[in-house]
Amino acid sequence: MFSEYRIHPALLLLLYCLLCSAGEEVVRLQELEGNTVTIHTGLTGVQSDAHILWFYISESVDIKLVISQIIRGEIITDYYSERFRDRLQLNRTSGSLTIRNISREVSGLYKLHIITGSISVWSFSVDVYAPVLKPVIRNQAKKRSVSLRESCSPLCSVENGKDVSLSWYEEKERISSISSSDSSERLYLPLNKTNPNNSTYTCVAANPVSTQTTQLNITNICIKSVSGTKGPRDRSKSLTAVLIPVGLIALLVFIWIWKKKTKQQVCGDAEQIYAEVKTKPHNSNQAHEMFSVVSYVGTPQYV
Repeated sequence: MFSEYRIHPALLLLLYCLLCSAGEEVVRLQELEGNTVTIHTGLTGVQSDAHILWFYISESVDIKLVISQIIRGEIITDYYSERFRDRLQLNRTSGSLTIRNISREVSGLYKLHIITGSISVWSFSVDVYAPVLKPVIRNQAKKRSVSLRESCSPLCSVENGKDVSLSWYEEKERISSISSSDSSERLYLPLNKTNPNNSTYTCVAANPVSTQTTQLNITNICIKSVSGTKGPRDRSKSLTAVLIPVGLIALLVFIWIWKKKTKQQVCGDAEQIYAEVKTKPHNSNQAHEMFSVVSYVGTPQYV
């Protein structure tokens, strides 16, 4: 039976525990999530009949990943972890392990055991990072002024993450930097320069595997925010300055139209009375009286 030639799991665990206290050197790797990563052992040729075992240490629990053995001259390689399903590939010649589409969830400690006439152990610490996001620069100055020195206060920010740092560079020299272990807090870093128009400034967000930069544009960030962009109070003042003259003009037009209609109505009434008097006189005295009335009515009085 093939099982007669397999190493008993209890024996493997015992061997592993004996080696845990050996204090072997840990090789550290830093990788970008989504990539294909190969954990290299540095070996050029593993003995052909060696037993090769890979373990993943997660929260102090040893997860068996790969066991590769030679059974009656046949290579038997078993992949065990559901977490790494269809993503592992062992190279028996070097003992190296390839992980496809690596994710942050599989950051941690990996151990390789090669068992021949003796036992050799390698440890690898793998840190997987998300790509850092591009930093954003805005003007945090609250007051508006024609003076660039008084109105320009650039503030750079970026979404925080594992080992993310945010820095300001003047030309190629880093002049300030900030980081935080609390990944839920966004990182903010002001540019503390009284006159940022005299040099080239770049805000850089970085983690161990990726970098994003944003260069400070004084015209867009500061000058336009003073001369071109208006706050709510400024817009209110501008709107009032436009509406008052328009309202006065509308009022004057209304008064002119009203006076014109009043004048036309008075003249029309006078002409109608005059026509009635002219066509229906009863006697000379009555006609004279009505003519006097017409003369009085026909002469409009204006205040």
